Amino acid sequence: MLSQRYGAPSAGARRLLVIATAVVTVVFLGWLGWTVYEHTTPQVTSELETFSIDDDHHVTAVLVVSLDDADVKASCTLRAYAEDHSTVGELTFTPDPAQGRRQVETIRTERRATSVEKVGCTAPGQDRPR
Repeated sequence: MLSQRYGAPSAGARRLLVIATAVVTVVFLGWLGWTVYEHTTPQVTSELETFSIDDDHHVTAVLVVSLDDADVKASCTLRAYAEDHSTVGELTFTPDPAQGRRQVETIRTERRATSVEKVGCTAPGQDRPR
């Protein structure tokens, strides 16, 4: 028999391997749960509701901003594009909780814009714009 010829692992070694595997699995699942929670509950989110082209040098955009807490210091960015898809204006602002969720902002452009893009909002510890 192979176990007689080469020896078999001891029962203590098998038990140690099972315990180590269980600990690593629990730690990994805890980290995975924490990561999923952190990425699905951002401090600030935003959605571009509407925009209007006022004239050749101004665009008004309505952005709906949801802050997790009124004390969050968020930063939001809107970008205006011309017909040839070049950037003609950009505005970065701090949402005002006094305005509520709807933030009405005017973007100054260097020439006539045809569209507005919501780059998104970030907060401290939230690097990915939402």
